[in-house]
Amino acid sequence: MRRLVIIDAPSNLGLRPPAEGTVPGCYKLAGALREQGLPRRLGAFEGGVVVPPRYDRAGWRPGDGVFNAAAIAGYTRKLADRIEHHVRAGDFPVVLGGDCSIQLGASLALRRIGRYGLAVLDGSSDFRHPGNADHVGAAGGEELALGTGRGQPDLTDIEGLRPYLRDDDVRVMGIRDYDTERAELAGLKIMNATVGEIREWGAPELARAVLQTLEVPVTEGFWVHLDADVLDPTVMPAVDSPDPGGLLPDELAALLRTLVRSQRCVGINVTIYDPDLDPDGAGAALLTDLLVDAFAAD
Repeated sequence: MRRLVIIDAPSNLGLRPPAEGTVPGCYKLAGALREQGLPRRLGAFEGGVVVPPRYDRAGWRPGDGVFNAAAIAGYTRKLADRIEHHVRAGDFPVVLGGDCSIQLGASLALRRIGRYGLAVLDGSSDFRHPGNADHVGAAGGEELALGTGRGQPDLTDIEGLRPYLRDDDVRVMGIRDYDTERAELAGLKIMNATVGEIREWGAPELARAVLQTLEVPVTEGFWVHLDADVLDPTVMPAVDSPDPGGLLPDELAALLRTLVRSQRCVGINVTIYDPDLDPDGAGAALLTDLLVDAFAAD
C-alpha cells in the first residue's frame, strides 16, 4: 500500500471575503480535520505545512484580473514543489486546503512530471474565465479554467507549462443540474456529470465508468479534487456557496472510494469547508469520516 502523506495548504487567497474587513475561514480546514483525528485514523505520515502569504485584496476592483494573483502564483510554485517531491517518491499526498485555488499547485506539480488527468468532485465547475464572464476575480471559482490554460498568463503559464491539464483529461462530477458553465464544458469535450445524472446512473456505476476513462495509458495517472460544496447544504452548510441540490454523503462516498483506491490515482486535495460556519464541528466530522472510509481496506 502506498504511503499516505498529509500536507496542509491553508491558503484562502482565492476567495472573496465573507464580509468587509474579514477573511475566508477555509484556511482553518486542515486544523479542523486534524482535530477529528484524520492523520491517526488514516495512518498517514506528516508532510508539513506550506504556509501561504497574507490575504490582502487592498485596492482590487472588478476588471483588475484575479485578485491576489502574484501571491497565488508564488504559493502555487511552493505547493507544487512539495507535492512533486512526494509523488516522485511514490507517496500519496492528501492535501488539506484552503480554497480551490490550491488545486493549481497539484496540477503544476503533475505537469512538471508528465501528463495527468483530474477527477473533480465539486458543486460547481469553477470554469469562469475572460471568455465567458464580464470579469474574473476569485481564483477559487476559476481554477479549472486556469488549470486548462484559460486566463491571465501569470497564473495559467507558470514555468512555461501552459496548460497544466488537457481538456480531454478532466472529469467533473457533482455539479448542480443548473450549472451555467456546463454547456461550454460539453462543447470542449470536458466530461461532466450533474447530481441528477449521478443519481440516474447510480453513483457506484458512474464512478466505475469514469474510472475506466481515467485509467487509460495515455496519462500517467490522475489527481482527485474534492470541494466540500459538492455535498448538499442540508449535510454540509459550512461552505462559501451552499447551493441546494447537492450530493448526499453515501453518494459522495461511492465516488470517492472508487477513485482514490485506483492504483492510477496519485493524490487528493480537499477544499472549501469553513470551520467558522460550523460551530459544532459536524462538517469536519463528516469530511473526516468520508476520507477515512475512502481509504479503508475492504
